[in-house]
Amino acid sequence: MRTHAQAVVIGGGVIGCSILYHLTKLGWNDVVLLERDELTSGSTWHAAANIHGLHDSTNISRIQHYTMGLYKELEQETGQGCGVFQPGSLYLAQTEARVHQLRLQAAKAKLYGMKFHEVDRAEAERLHPLVDYDGIRCIMWEPEGGNVDPSGVTNAYAAGARQNGAEIIRFCPVTGTEQQPDGTWIVRTEKGDIATPWVVNAAGLWGREVAALAGIELPLQPTEHQYFVTETIDEIAGMDRRLPSVADRDGEYYLRQEGQGLLVGAYEKDYRLWAENGTPQGFGHELFADDLERIEDNMMRAIDRVPVVGTAGIKRVINGPMIWSPDSNVLFGPVPELTGYFCCNGIIPGFSQSGGMGLLAAQWMVEGEMQYDMFPWDMARFGAWAGTAFTKARVGDQYANRFKIHFPNEERAAGRPVRVRPAYDMQRQMGAVMGLNYGWEHPLWFADTPGAKDTDGFTRQNWWAPVGAECRMLRDRGGIIDISNFAKYRCTGPGAEAWLNAVFANRMPRDVGRSCLTPLIGKRGGIAGDFTVTRLAADTFWIIGSGMAERYHQRFFRQVPLPEGTEFQSQTEAMCGFNVAGPDSRAMLQRLTNTSLSNEDWPFMRSAHIELAGIEVLALRVSFTGDLGWELHCAEADQARLYTALIDAGRAMSIGPVGSRALMSLRIEKGYGSWGREYSPEYWPQEVGLERLVKLDKPFLNRDAVAEVMAQPARESLVLLHLDAADTDASGADATGGEPIFLNGKGIGRVTSGAYGYSVGMSLALGYVTGAQAGDRVDVMVLGQPHKATILDAPPFDASGERLRG
Repeated sequence: MRTHAQAVVIGGGVIGCSILYHLTKLGWNDVVLLERDELTSGSTWHAAANIHGLHDSTNISRIQHYTMGLYKELEQETGQGCGVFQPGSLYLAQTEARVHQLRLQAAKAKLYGMKFHEVDRAEAERLHPLVDYDGIRCIMWEPEGGNVDPSGVTNAYAAGARQNGAEIIRFCPVTGTEQQPDGTWIVRTEKGDIATPWVVNAAGLWGREVAALAGIELPLQPTEHQYFVTETIDEIAGMDRRLPSVADRDGEYYLRQEGQGLLVGAYEKDYRLWAENGTPQGFGHELFADDLERIEDNMMRAIDRVPVVGTAGIKRVINGPMIWSPDSNVLFGPVPELTGYFCCNGIIPGFSQSGGMGLLAAQWMVEGEMQYDMFPWDMARFGAWAGTAFTKARVGDQYANRFKIHFPNEERAAGRPVRVRPAYDMQRQMGAVMGLNYGWEHPLWFADTPGAKDTDGFTRQNWWAPVGAECRMLRDRGGIIDISNFAKYRCTGPGAEAWLNAVFANRMPRDVGRSCLTPLIGKRGGIAGDFTVTRLAADTFWIIGSGMAERYHQRFFRQVPLPEGTEFQSQTEAMCGFNVAGPDSRAMLQRLTNTSLSNEDWPFMRSAHIELAGIEVLALRVSFTGDLGWELHCAEADQARLYTALIDAGRAMSIGPVGSRALMSLRIEKGYGSWGREYSPEYWPQEVGLERLVKLDKPFLNRDAVAEVMAQPARESLVLLHLDAADTDASGADATGGEPIFLNGKGIGRVTSGAYGYSVGMSLALGYVTGAQAGDRVDVMVLGQPHKATILDAPPFDASGERLRG
C-alpha cells in the first residue's frame, strides 16, 4: 500500500470510482481509493440505475449527456461490461404545467443538440404498446434513455483507473483524516497511513461519518426507498425488442423493463427517514423489510397507466437506503474553510450523473476550476445554519415531492424559518411573503393582508400584480427594500488596500468615502463574483457581494494571504441593511437626518457614516434598482428601529416596502447583471460588459488567466431583449431564465434572467447570444414555445443614468 498519493478517494461506490478514474484521465496516476468493504457495498449495488439526459438545469443536462455517452466508451476502453440498455424513455405529461416543463426541455435539447422531442400518441403506442395514454396531454421521447448495471459500471470505472495506475484497496476502513500544519492530510487506516494533499469524501451512506473525522458536519440524511420487479409478463416475453422506460412524474412513480418483467419504483408521501443518528458502520448489502403498503397509492397509479403491472406477480422487492441533501442535489466541491478536502456526497441520480461528476471533480482538483458553473451543486450553498432539524425537514419534503415540478421562483416552506432578522415579525405583519436566501428569511413581495402565500407555475402567478404595484411605487415615488441578506465584509489594517488590490481585478478607491465596482476573477479567467468596495478610512474598507455566494467566495479570499496586522471579517450576521430608492428617496431620507443629501454634497458612488432617525448608519449612494437611492447599513440590533423610522417617514409620502421580486424586475429594466445568473466563472469580462473594471496593469488573483481570455474575441454577448406583448399576454408568461433563443430557426443563446418591466410596460429578458445584434428579431422559447422578441440597443429605463446620478 502506498504511503503517499496525489489524492485519496474514500468510498468505492460508483461516484468514488468515477472520480478516481477521471483523476487518472487528467494525469494524476498516483491516486488511491479506500473502500471499507467490497466495491458497491453501500447504496450503489441496489440502485435502479436509470439514466436520462434532460434536467431543468442546462449544465446538469450537459454532464448527464456526457455520462450517458461515456458508458459505452468505458466498455471499449476496459473490456468491462456496463450493462447498458438504451431502448429510450417516454416522458408523459398529465398536467398543463408538466407540458410547459417538457416543452421547455425539448427547446433546450434543440439548442444544445440533444435528442429529446415530442411524439404523437400513435408513435408512443408503437414505442410502448403496454401504456394506456388516455389523459396524457404531451409525450416526449428521449431515444438514448435507459438503464445500466450498477456493478458493471462501478467496476468499469475501477478497471479504467487501475489501468491508468491508480490503486484500489478494499476492506480498508478509514479511521482518521488529520490535516497537517502545511495543509496536507494524513489518512489513517488499519493497513497503514497515506499522506496526501487531497482527501475526497465519496463515502455515500457514510459521508457524514467520514466528514466528522475531519471535524466537518454535512447536511445529509438517509431515507428508505422501495421499488419492485414483477414476474415475467407474457406480452414482454413475446417481444423482439426491449421496451422504453416510462417517466410518468405526475403519477409519482418510475417504470422500466427488467428482464422479461417490469421494475416499478416510487417516492411515497409516507416516507421513512433512516439512520438519523448515524449510518451503522457494519451496514453493507442489507435491505430493509418490504413495506409495499406505503407505496400502494403510487402502485395503483402505475397500474392504471400500465395495466399489466396489476396482473403480474411480484418477483422481488428492494427496500434500501439512499442519502439526501436538503435540496436533493449533491454536496460537491472543496470545503471552503479547509485546504484539500473535497466532498461529493448525497447523490440521488448517481448513474445519470456519475461520469460528469467524476470529470468535474477531477477538473476542480487538477486544474483548479470546473469547465461549467455548477453552483446548484456546490456544497458552499449551505452553511452551519443547515442543521439537523432543517436537513430532516427538507429531505422529507424532497423525498415526498421527488417528481414535483420545480417552478421558477418557487419557495418551499419545509424546515423554515432558520435565520431571521429583528424586523421579520414586523414584515410578516405588513403582509410580507418571505423567501429563503442562504438561510435568511427576506421579503419577496408584500400582500394586502398577512398570511398570503405564493402560488407556483410557469405562467404569471398571484404575486405578479402586487409586485407590479411595488415597482411602480418605487419608480414614481420611492420604495424601501430589505437588503440585509447581501454579503457584507469589513477589511481593516495597514495592509487592507494592498490585500484587496491583490484579490480584486479593479483598483481599490483611494479617497475616503469613494466606492468602486469590481469583479473577482476565476481560475479560467471568468467572473467568479462582483462586489462593491467602499473606502471608509485610510485603513478600512466595506465590501458588499452576493449573499448566497458568501461561503463560495471564501475559497477565493483564502487564496491570497492576509498581510500581518490586517483582518477580513464577514459582517453579514452583525449588520443589516435597507435600500431606499426612487425619485422622492432623497426628500424622504432628508426628513430623518441633518446631513445634507443634495447631489452637490453627496454625489453618486460616495459614502459616509451618518445619523438617521437617531441611529448610526453607513450610507452608500448606490442602488441596484438603477434609480436614485441610498443603501443604509446598521447594526442588527438597530434594524427594527430603523425600519420603523423608514416606514413611518415613507408613509407620509406614499412610499412603502418593496420586496426582492420587484428588485429583480427593476434591475432588469436597467440591464444590470446579477451573480449566479449573468455573472459566473463561465463568462469572460468582455462578454458581460465588465472589461473596463479589470485593471491588467496591476497584479491580482488569476490575472494571467483573465489577460489571456481578454486577448481573445468574445464568444457571446450579454444582451437585453424586449418580448412582444402579443405573445407574452397570450401565454400569460414571461421569461424566467434558461429559455433558448433562436434566430431564423438557429439556436444562438439562452436567457439568464427575465421579468416583466412594470414601469416601462415591457416583458424583458437578459441573455447571452452569438451572431446577433441590436435590432434583430429573435424567438425566445418561453414555455418551450416561440415568443417574438427584439434585441435592444439600450435599457428601457434611464439609459443615460440621469435618475441614478441626479
